[in-house]
Amino acid sequence: MKLNCDMGESFGSWSKGMDADVMPYIDMANIACGYHASDPQTMDYTVQLAQQSDVMVGAHPGYPDLLGFGRRDMVLSADELRLMTVYQLAALDGICRVNGTSIQYVKPHGALYNRMMVDEATLGALMQAVAGYSRDCPLVVMATPEADAVRRLADRHGIEVWFEAFSDRAYDDSGRLANRSIPGAVHKTTEAIEAQVLQIIEEGAVTSLGGHRIPICADTICIHGDSEHAVAAARHIRAVVGA
Repeated sequence: MKLNCDMGESFGSWSKGMDADVMPYIDMANIACGYHASDPQTMDYTVQLAQQSDVMVGAHPGYPDLLGFGRRDMVLSADELRLMTVYQLAALDGICRVNGTSIQYVKPHGALYNRMMVDEATLGALMQAVAGYSRDCPLVVMATPEADAVRRLADRHGIEVWFEAFSDRAYDDSGRLANRSIPGAVHKTTEAIEAQVLQIIEEGAVTSLGGHRIPICADTICIHGDSEHAVAAARHIRAVVGA
């Protein structure tokens, strides 16, 4: 089970996350591409951090929403979605190339990620963007009970999908992430995080805030590098899932 983490989300003089401390414990770094966060210097620094720890580099594109950190939904046409995604992939891939590497997968961010999991048109536009840019890059999507439908759509676009579950976010009864405004939507302790990770690995399921068991099958688990206990949680989860 691979661990992934959203990274490179600082911008100018504004600092976010504990990337250098978390990086040694993960397998996949989802690096912001300048739309919801990051800038060229931050991208370059984070790519080099990933290389030093032999961590895969993934593009983390989002809505063009620096002020809202990409967590506000936007109404865009399919062409706008496709091209803004290609733009961001190319930006990070250019930074990667001058460092002797390239992007290895794509994971959308925030509101864009949530939208693609409930709107097939958005998901299709993102798959089209990835397929057009590099068919070798899998698209990371949320592990839900509807995984087979997502696989079929990916097959039509000729790309691979990797399914992810979340270590530190609670689920609602539909199997999606609970809104951050809901009490308990973010797990605050390593004990709660470990319990959810173990359930994902051992049972192929999560328990929703409403107490329902939701079956999911995940290829990777996400941790958030900007949480209060990010480093301790990353270290702990690494021990739980193994090397």
